[in-house]
Amino acid sequence: MSIKILHKGLSDSIQDHGRYGYQHLGIQTNGCIDLLSASLANYILQNDTNAPVIELHFPSSEITFLDEHIICISGANFVPVLNEKSVSLNKPIAVCKNDVLTMLQPLEGTIAYVAIKGNYNEPSWLHSYSYYNKRLDKGDIIHFSAQHLAKNKLIKNYNEDEYNPIVEKIQSHLFSNINPIKILPGPAWQDLQSDSLNDLLNTPFTISTQRNRMGYALTGAKLNLTIPNAYLSSAVTRGTLQLLPNGNIIVLMADHQTIGGYANLGQIILVDLPRFAQMKSGQTLKFTTTNLEEAQTLYQKMYAPFKY
Repeated sequence: MSIKILHKGLSDSIQDHGRYGYQHLGIQTNGCIDLLSASLANYILQNDTNAPVIELHFPSSEITFLDEHIICISGANFVPVLNEKSVSLNKPIAVCKNDVLTMLQPLEGTIAYVAIKGNYNEPSWLHSYSYYNKRLDKGDIIHFSAQHLAKNKLIKNYNEDEYNPIVEKIQSHLFSNINPIKILPGPAWQDLQSDSLNDLLNTPFTISTQRNRMGYALTGAKLNLTIPNAYLSSAVTRGTLQLLPNGNIIVLMADHQTIGGYANLGQIILVDLPRFAQMKSGQTLKFTTTNLEEAQTLYQKMYAPFKY
């Protein structure tokens, strides 16, 4: 069972939860930028919620299915069509041999995921299938292990009343810009000048066009430190807010470097990181602080169905 990339997308790849435990060796974690949406798609298909998915960025790859499959599309709404017929997000979809999946336009969000029922049949590296340097290219064929199950059993047994509350909770969280993004103060927090600290917490910042899987640059108030910007390089992770020498912030994402020497202002909490990731260039946001206890509680509530 396999699929083929007909047309290359902007920056599409295979991703899973990520490659953790190797940063001390200089190896990036990688993984899905929006783990919440990827987990949801796998959950709906009754896959392992850490199973590899196809991560799509608009303009995205066009995919043809070389065999029958059951898929689920989650995350951003790129107006998916199967053989030019609209299909739903966050529901199991039966596809036939030679069906073609295309994304028409980015209505909401910036990252979509396609999960496929079955097991990804490619070699892993350090316990992860996540791509780093590689991206999906025209002509690539992706293999899955055959699944001996009735084709429509999963779809016939799909209970919207069971899944809809979870879907609605996640969708409303991901695409709401009402609430500020919560951050945990970092080691350089106390080094911000008082007016800069006020700006960080009380003025809007804008997602720049300078964004990719490594990091999202922000524009807004220029922030200043009370001491020279000279820090020893230390470990960073996805969601780390680094203060650049020009006074702007960059938020590290899934393909972040393993260490960094810029001032570490804080950390976007895990439950808000997918919401931040789905924001478009030009979209504004505000930050607010939280504590570790609240961050853990919010994470447990949001990810409870996925058993991470």
